[in-house]
Amino acid sequence: MYGKRVLVVRPDELGPSEHKTWRELRAGSGAPENPFLDPAFTTAVGQVRPGARVAVLQDDGAPVGFLPYERGPLGRGRAIGLGVSDSQGAVLRPGLRFDPRALLAACALSSWEFDNLEAGQHLFVPHAVEELASPVVDLDRGYEHYTDGLRARSPGFLKQTLAKERRLARQVGEVRFVYDARDPEALRALMRWKSAQYRRTGRRDRFAQRWITGLVELLAHGDDPGCRGLLSVLYAGGRPVAAHFGLRSATVLSWWFPAYDRDHGRYSPGLVLHLRMLQAAAADGIRTVDLGSGPARYKDSLKTRELPVYEGAVVRTGPGGAAYRLGREPARAARRFVRGRPRLADAARRTLTGLGRLRER
Repeated sequence: MYGKRVLVVRPDELGPSEHKTWRELRAGSGAPENPFLDPAFTTAVGQVRPGARVAVLQDDGAPVGFLPYERGPLGRGRAIGLGVSDSQGAVLRPGLRFDPRALLAACALSSWEFDNLEAGQHLFVPHAVEELASPVVDLDRGYEHYTDGLRARSPGFLKQTLAKERRLARQVGEVRFVYDARDPEALRALMRWKSAQYRRTGRRDRFAQRWITGLVELLAHGDDPGCRGLLSVLYAGGRPVAAHFGLRSATVLSWWFPAYDRDHGRYSPGLVLHLRMLQAAAADGIRTVDLGSGPARYKDSLKTRELPVYEGAVVRTGPGGAAYRLGREPARAARRFVRGRPRLADAARRTLTGLGRLRER
């Protein structure tokens, strides 16, 4: 591949020098310090997902790029942490060019699937089948400037939410907010609330999957400044009524798992929590809050702008130019991938039609 070497390793085989290079390449790209694209996130996923790997692109023995991924049955590749990672892609030296399919071949992958590909990943964007919007809150000019804009964009939203917070304090008890809580019971309550929400809305319960629960617990106890868990909790009357667990770097906070106690739903404790978090995050040096691409009405109220993210897959062709055919398990994954996305159905059918039999590399 373009005369360069690709070395495939487990995440725990990367040492401090590789982590340093990874972060330097990321900083040199000018992209946001999104914690999902930090080596600490990949390392954490590697502890709960045995198929986690990192392709290290080398030039004369020096790393010039990293692609974290997971390898599944029959060589099917996925973005690292697919299903819970909100920003995906490769970390590359600026100007580095290569054939994505040749990289897949070096990794013994038949395909590489993504569902939150970061904007600016020009090598992979041509393989996307859908563009989504990820709402963002900009805090670089401070919380007061943000709330001035919020009042202009959503008249009454801030006023009503603050009124509900006062009513919560009067009727339930003193309201207290902790931005960086180290409260294991509050984290367990958050997971219970979120699981119930998933089941109630007919969505897959992420916390029923042991690897996701394990990943959250690992990150909750981590202290790496490039990617660490942040648990924020709103208490009323001495008990948690809303909580959020996300990931943060020095300047970016990624929204991840927000939930609240439905017994107190009339007070909108989740919205109260979100406003308190934004205020505390701005004071803590956070400049960007990425709300994630999932649909939610509150995101439309809070956002200041949107960034594109992409869903799709790179599929490698076999010897002689004949394309691989996705096997039974990848085909099931493809059907899950397009469920609820009618625009993807035609693209998926075109991809699956006429493909040859998949062979393990």
